[in-house]
Amino acid sequence: MKVPGNSDRKPASRRQNRRDQIVAAAEELLRTRGLTAVTTRQVAAHVGCSEAAIYVHFNSRLALLLSVLGESLPDMLEPFRSLSESVGRNTPEENLMTAAKGMMVFQSRVIPMVAGLFAEREVLIGYRDSLSDDDKGPHRAIATIARYLQAEQELGRVGREIDISTAASLLVSAVFFRSFTQQFFDAPATSSNHRYLRQVVAALLRQTG
Repeated sequence: MKVPGNSDRKPASRRQNRRDQIVAAAEELLRTRGLTAVTTRQVAAHVGCSEAAIYVHFNSRLALLLSVLGESLPDMLEPFRSLSESVGRNTPEENLMTAAKGMMVFQSRVIPMVAGLFAEREVLIGYRDSLSDDDKGPHRAIATIARYLQAEQELGRVGREIDISTAASLLVSAVFFRSFTQQFFDAPATSSNHRYLRQVVAALLRQTG
């Protein structure tokens, strides 16, 4: 026997599944076709639902895009989780290499999704505000690396002449630029990335005041 008024009500799990499908479809379009391709019509076609179904979960295209950027992008700090646990272990070069390689994987996914934001200022400002509200952004990665380097300095494993803030900023910048240029010129990642990162790390640890 049907309960009056509930015949069209979907279980919460199905509603969540549809929402996840919408976010995943929007992310794929954003990564593969760019920001302008992420319209409610295109997303609906990708999911196989009506545009109205999208507005059940998101009150605007902007809300959908901000959800994609907030939920689909990996945590920027993930490549650095092990740094604090690596103080005094292995070598500083090896630990920074591990972090740098993880950061490059992160950038390879992030850059195609955020590069187009400058074309739509409303989305850019909205995403920037969300990062600020959640205290997220490159400054957190830089601060994490700097704390690691300071701890290694205190153990005498990194030279006191190293400016840890500058070294951390340069490492993040070097990884980003390498990832950006490879994707901009459609150049596949190669084994040369390993050599590049090792040279960057070595140069940072040799810097003098």
